Amino acid sequence: MPQNSWILADPFSDWLPQKLADIGISLWDFSSKSPAFIEEKLTDAEGLILSSKIKLSASLLEKSKSLRYIIRGGSGLENIDVSAAKKQNIRVISLPQGNRDAVAEHAAGMLLMLLNNLQRSDSEVRNFLWNREQNRGSELWNKTVGIIGFGNTGSAFANRLTGFGCRIIAYDKYKTGIDNPWVEQVSLETLQQHTDILSFHVPLTSETYHLGNNSFWDKFAKKIWVINLSRGAVIDTAALLQNLKANKIAGAALDVLEDEPLTNLTEQKQTLYQQLFTQNVVLSPHIGGWSFESKERISKLIIAEVAQLYAKLL
Repeated sequence: MPQNSWILADPFSDWLPQKLADIGISLWDFSSKSPAFIEEKLTDAEGLILSSKIKLSASLLEKSKSLRYIIRGGSGLENIDVSAAKKQNIRVISLPQGNRDAVAEHAAGMLLMLLNNLQRSDSEVRNFLWNREQNRGSELWNKTVGIIGFGNTGSAFANRLTGFGCRIIAYDKYKTGIDNPWVEQVSLETLQQHTDILSFHVPLTSETYHLGNNSFWDKFAKKIWVINLSRGAVIDTAALLQNLKANKIAGAALDVLEDEPLTNLTEQKQTLYQQLFTQNVVLSPHIGGWSFESKERISKLIIAEVAQLYAKLL
């Protein structure tokens, strides 16, 4: 590959490849290619723009001797070995601000759908059933919403809730002095004592893997509703199912699942999900940050980052 060569691994806006080429870099648009093909070509690239198609392991990064820049269009870096990248002086740039508003709106929509039994009642009406009492909903007003993780999406979700008359509390292990007049920063223990509705907004790390396990759920003083638009493995699916069955958790809104995209499941896993889907859950296929607007916004942020990096190379 020529000098200043970049690989585009995932599709973003249709106009992005031309805009990147206009900056003056040599762009290889491999967004329609397989992960294996991209990994092979990566050894000669100086820059990489990706979403989630490929996993950048330490061994793959070590082979990529020319790689200096990785831009992740969106939030979450679990598919990149950031520590290995740092050791090789590869700069990793994340753009979580690009889809935070889409995630926040999706979370609010899923929450209202869950509280008001909209999925079930819609299905029933389509089958000519008119069950009003059985679908009586719960109001968000005067409830306490606990947010774990107050970064881009957590704070954006809190902003969407301010007009609903609910109390908003937040726990973030790595942030102090939350600057939001509508949000009270609390300890995890306080959050577990007061929360009616819990929403996860944390990255997937070794620390947050299966954070939502039986021990975690046992510490909540109330029966709660759960929202997860972060990463599926933040919640232990078996533990979630157990607590849904026990009515410790009233319902769950899940945009992400542990084993997405639910292909090649073991028989045990398939049984687990079949049981989960019979519970009071609202589901979507990891589309929380997948709006038309976020696609455009992320593409514009990518352009800005590449232009800045390329200017420094001149």
